[in-house]
Amino acid sequence: MEKNTQFAAANCLRVVVYGPESTGKTTLVKALAAHYQSEWVPEFARTYLQEKWDLHKEVCSLEDLIHIAEGQLEQENIAARKTNELLFCDTNILVTKVWSETHFNGYCSPAIESLFAQTQYDFYFLTNIDVPWEKDDLRDRPAQREQMFAYFKQQLDSFKLPYMILEGSKQKRLEDAIQVIDELCKKADDKKREIE
Repeated sequence: MEKNTQFAAANCLRVVVYGPESTGKTTLVKALAAHYQSEWVPEFARTYLQEKWDLHKEVCSLEDLIHIAEGQLEQENIAARKTNELLFCDTNILVTKVWSETHFNGYCSPAIESLFAQTQYDFYFLTNIDVPWEKDDLRDRPAQREQMFAYFKQQLDSFKLPYMILEGSKQKRLEDAIQVIDELCKKADDKKREIE
């Protein structure tokens, strides 16, 4: 049965917490969702790839990436139907694209490129590498954190996507993000009132 990966119509502001491995993305997404009492979307790749590692001791292959992109988008669409005016995403298809290009000699599948072209997010928070790197079964680039951060940032710049770099303590990151999100919500409310 083919999955419906079409990007759902925007009934909410979609905010992506985006960046290299082990930079506090999941911690921040959970805190933001709790603060705004909204839905958050976990990183589909972590569950998918952890299971692959646990069962077969195999790492991510090029063929896995389209399944990861589709699975992530499907989870986003489910959460978007349940949330209030905000949806927080712990990664998105742009991360899959970055991961493909940085791990497979610059290659990204046209299918992933196409899915990314169909998606639209309201804001990205790029998490800096100023937190300790923590080892797990899936993380693989502790010595290349600066290069990976630079590549993640370059993608946001090249696509002219709205973003802010978050750094510092967990509390500072959360407070800085809340300030931006409150402003995004205010602008969205003002726009709705203009339309009405």
